[in-house]
This record gives sequence, structure tokens and C-alpha cells, in this order.
Amino acid sequence: MASTHLRGITWNHSRGYVSVVATAQRFCELRPQVDISWDKRSLQEFADAPIQGLAERYDLLVIDHPWAGYAAHSGVLMPLNERLPSEFLADQAANSVGQSHPSYIFAGSQCALAIDAATPVASYRPDLLARYGLQLPQSWEDLLELARAGRVIMPGIPIDTLMNFYMLCATQGEPPFAHDEWAASDAMCLHALGQLRELASLCPREIFDMNPIAVYEALSRRDDYVYCPFAYGYSNYSRAGYSENILVFTDMVAIGGAGRCQSTLGGTGLAISAACQHPQVALEYAMFSASPRIQRSIFFDNGGQPGHRSAWLDDEVNRRSSNYFRNTLPALDRAYLRPRFPGYLHFQDHAGAPIRDYLMQGGDERKPLDDLKKLFAEAKALYRD
Repeated sequence: MASTHLRGITWNHSRGYVSVVATAQRFCELRPQVDISWDKRSLQEFADAPIQGLAERYDLLVIDHPWAGYAAHSGVLMPLNERLPSEFLADQAANSVGQSHPSYIFAGSQCALAIDAATPVASYRPDLLARYGLQLPQSWEDLLELARAGRVIMPGIPIDTLMNFYMLCATQGEPPFAHDEWAASDAMCLHALGQLRELASLCPREIFDMNPIAVYEALSRRDDYVYCPFAYGYSNYSRAGYSENILVFTDMVAIGGAGRCQSTLGGTGLAISAACQHPQVALEYAMFSASPRIQRSIFFDNGGQPGHRSAWLDDEVNRRSSNYFRNTLPALDRAYLRPRFPGYLHFQDHAGAPIRDYLMQGGDERKPLDDLKKLFAEAKALYRD
């Protein structure tokens, strides 16, 4: 009978849930005295729900890296850099996918291990491109032309519109934040908002209620849409048997002379509550889950999207995922890293709505920009000493 029980909380998609249940199952088979159970929450709750209460109830937390600043400020998560072997952390850093590993480090404290890596990438139905005699877009102008033909779909809920706003500013040389301060010029912000509105106006209204999962479900099941220009990638849809039709994932279009889109880094990290009563067992499980061998095998085999670079380069992993990982790795390596200062989540939670409203209704393009600046000032003031 297990004498040590750990509880974890993750998010309710095969990629986020089945993968950690599988690693926990194998870990506990190797250590019969340990039992690990996982609960799940919605993708929206994953993005929005504060980690303070979760860290009081759970030992293990799958989190988003913008929580790193809050974690360092509040102390609710275990600083892994103080507890894990330096050799292990060095391997994680050397095999980071883009900035996935350092994204969980803030003020010298590492709050999580990057067990999952993602950024918005492009996806398409090769069978439908051939059926309709269409070409895969390579430029922003190509994308608009395909959208005018009614064949483009993308996520349009507030959080995704905000991430795409970041993407367009960063791609064109003015990331919205630098050193945790507002950095993009008004001219660039207005230009990016105009680009997003033009594209969104050529897409169906239903996108404004769609997150990436809903987009991939529609793209893989229906025959009207053939291409998604940018949505957080899910390698599940590139694997045989997961959905009705396989999606092929690839890099995104180029914008003028700025090069291919620099989308906004996502992914998830495995954190340990500072209140965990069995910290050594939790640390051993975290290292097990993030190890290259497990990332390439059990984690990937059970729907996970690994965070260790060796898995992204693995021949068998790519064979079984229509080359998802090799195809999209360049986008991960150049992805834009969001701010992580303690109050940033206040901004992220509210800043997508005015952008989405503008994309849906038009009007004065300065209003969403003014709203963003106001929200940023509020976020910076939240934890000011």
C-alpha cells in the first residue's frame, strides 16, 4: 500500500492530462510506495486561475510561464534551482526548445521544468489543398488571398488575439515589452491592429469563439477550411488516429522584409508547491518526467508535446507525428517571450478583450491601444513596493 501520496493539477486536453497520468503511472510502478493522482481544469482556467490557491491544495502543478514572476515574488512554488542537481539543470538548459527552459526562471528562481513546448505555428489539410487546387501561402499577401477565398480559420478568443498582437509587433521589429516596460510605438501598435483586423474580417465570425483546440477540431473534421496561419501547435492532430484527418504543421508566413512570423511562446512547466509534504519524491518525479528518455517515449507516446529538445529531433517521434517537431522547431527557436513580472497576469487577463472587440466591430483603432496602456499601468502598480 502506498505510503506517499502526491496530488497534481493539469489541464484537460490529451496533451496536458494523459501525458502526465502516464508518467505518474510508470513512476509509481517503479516506486510502489508512491501514489500520484492528477486532476484537470479547463484550458481557460489554466490560463487565468491564480496559482496561490492551487499550490495550497496540490503538490504538483502544470503552469504557464507568465506565472514565474508571481511565483518568485510570493514564494508559493519551490525554487527548483535550489533543490535539483546542477548537472540535470544544465542538461535541461542545453536542450531547451527556444526559450522554454529559461521562461520559468525569474529573479534567479526556477519555478518549473519545461516539460512541454509550444508556440503558434501554421497548419493545413494537404488533402484539401490538393482538392481545391490551392497553394500553401508563403507571405502575408498570400495569406490574405487565401482568406478572401474563405479557406482560412484561426483562433479569435481574447487571449489568442492578444498573443497575435504581440506576434505582429515583435515580427516587425518592435516587441511590445522590453525590460518589463511598454516598448512598441503607437505607430507599430496601430499597424499591427490594422493587420489583424484586415485578416479577421476575411475569416468567419465563428473564430471569435474559438481557441486553438476548437480550430484544430474544425480544420481536421470539416472540408471548408484548409489552413490556419497561427495557433498554438498541438502535435496530437498530426498523429494517425487522433482525429478524422491528419493536419500537417509547418512554419508561418513571412511579412514583407521582416521574415517569418515571430509568434508568442507558450508551453507548460511542471512546478512543485512550496507546501508539498513530500518534496524529495516530488523532485524525483519532476526529473523523471523531464528526462530525455521519458520525454521521447512515455510522455510523447501518451499525447504529450515534449519540452526536451532531443525529442523534437528524434526520428521516431517525427515519423509518428508527420514531422511536426522538425517542421515547427524554427518557429519555437525564434518565439517571443512574454513578460513575467508579478502583475503581468492582470494585463494578460484583460488586454485581449479590447483587441477582440476592435477586430469584431471596428471603430476607433486608438481605443484598444489606450485600453492596453491603461491595463499595463495597472499591472505594473499591483506589486509595487
